[in-house]
Amino acid sequence: MNEKAILVIFIPFVGTIIGAATVFLFRGKMNATVQKCFLGFASGVMIAACVWSLLIPSIELSEGAWMPAALGFLAGNGFLLLLDYLIPHLHVNSDIPEGRKSKFEKNTMLVLAITLHNIPEGMAVGVLYASLLAGSTHIMLPATLALSIGIALQNIPEGAVVSMPFLAGGMSRGKAFFFGAASGAVEPIAALITIALTAVVTPVLPYILAFAAGAMLYVVVEELIPDAHGGKHSNAGSISAALGFVLMMVLDIALG
Repeated sequence: MNEKAILVIFIPFVGTIIGAATVFLFRGKMNATVQKCFLGFASGVMIAACVWSLLIPSIELSEGAWMPAALGFLAGNGFLLLLDYLIPHLHVNSDIPEGRKSKFEKNTMLVLAITLHNIPEGMAVGVLYASLLAGSTHIMLPATLALSIGIALQNIPEGAVVSMPFLAGGMSRGKAFFFGAASGAVEPIAALITIALTAVVTPVLPYILAFAAGAMLYVVVEELIPDAHGGKHSNAGSISAALGFVLMMVLDIALG
């Protein structure tokens, strides 16, 4: 594997590390409005990535046919729905009645939630790079790099959303940072596994691209958008989502 592949695969993880490092800048619990901005921005980036980096290439690879993209997209949604059902976890802003779970248990489940939902993001980067290795003319390295950078941008708020609650719960900054960063470690692993299965992935690439898009959009609809608008009414999440969407759209078009 060359240096470009390593760069593309690990950029998203770097984003998570940067986000987790916010525990060294802030004290106590993250401001609710700031958290909504973070989550809204992440939502916008992921929605744009689903369209420009995954669904459109899926349709192009199918020579305009809609069936592979539609089936793959629904399969991705179904897969995340199944994981949500089988693996217990929390929404970012969910509340647990006193006496039911400790703050540490709640935060640990939050790490599990973010880690679980980072899997399709790693797959998305891996499947695009796998298509490059297979010689696809519909996907170029700049487009793959754009997706990687876009995911890294939305991983920054996710890393912060994971690490800050641990800090607010009394954990040391070093340990809080570790848990936040660890939530993104699954992404390069998922990407590497996908690339290793290039020979298997290539014949069904349109379906896999759409599958990753469906899984990512499920995360946005199920987790990020509700959490970005929870609690007291605020337009912060909506505005941040629009900014994230536009940024990822421009990034993908400019580099693609």
